[in-house]
Amino acid sequence: MDITDISRASQAPLTEAALCRWLGAAAPGDAITYFRGALARSLCPQLALISQDERVNLARLATRAWKLAEDGLADLVQRRRGFEDFEYLLVARRRPRRVSPSLLPQILAEAA
Repeated sequence: MDITDISRASQAPLTEAALCRWLGAAAPGDAITYFRGALARSLCPQLALISQDERVNLARLATRAWKLAEDGLADLVQRRRGFEDFEYLLVARRRPRRVSPSLLPQILAEAA
């Protein structure tokens, strides 16, 4: 499995549109880390672990990953790395026959 690691320290956070573009070019089995940390805690506004803008963008990214998995285009994987340290991965699946070739551009347009 080819894993593309998105390091928060070395790069800007992954965007929803970038995730969709990656999936459009990914081969089955390719994976990308779309978040590292404790997702539920990071999304909790009462804890204020990240700014409101970051929280909104992270919520959109996580929702998009979930939607791609629901559509059968990817699988979601979570790896425990340590205490409250999880790696959230999106793994590309083989494109189902029932999905029209125009679905990925439509998803990308929604994410933009």
